[in-house]
Amino acid sequence: MLWLAMFSILFLATGVILLRQANRQQMRTGLPQGRVIYADTGAWNHIERPFFSPRHRLTGKPDYLLKNDGEIVPIEIKSGTAPSQPYPSHMLQLAAYCLLVQETYNVRPSHGIVRYPGQTFAVDFVPELEDRLLATLDEIRQDAEAGDVSRSHNNPAQCAACGYRPFCDQSLA
Repeated sequence: MLWLAMFSILFLATGVILLRQANRQQMRTGLPQGRVIYADTGAWNHIERPFFSPRHRLTGKPDYLLKNDGEIVPIEIKSGTAPSQPYPSHMLQLAAYCLLVQETYNVRPSHGIVRYPGQTFAVDFVPELEDRLLATLDEIRQDAEAGDVSRSHNNPAQCAACGYRPFCDQSLA
């Protein structure tokens, strides 16, 4: 009987230690509490397939989806320097993931999270952001059908990193 009590105490102590380590790891990443239900590790398998919305003709793979109290929150991890507020393109990316979560799980996220090194932002998935996303998707589709589209910026660094630069007659780099 004594060995059963000792085994139970050892088992509980091990569980507490592992739980603390997991909580510390999650705190270090800057992610909120919740259960990870999807992670894009870069592999292409049945678990990490992209989400797809036929209605919006939209495909995407968030870095993580966390589930907490019935809510599903998309998380996007960025490696660049943290801005004072999320970049508009990152906000639209999160909005796309929120829309895909809504269509896939039939649950509308209240927000998404973008994580930069040392800084985390919650981006509310409000109707105005959704409308901006849908308008941007329409513009992209119109440009794709137009064939000849003018450069949309004056940033040489952006041109230097562009994969279309060798074919572009408007490159600033």
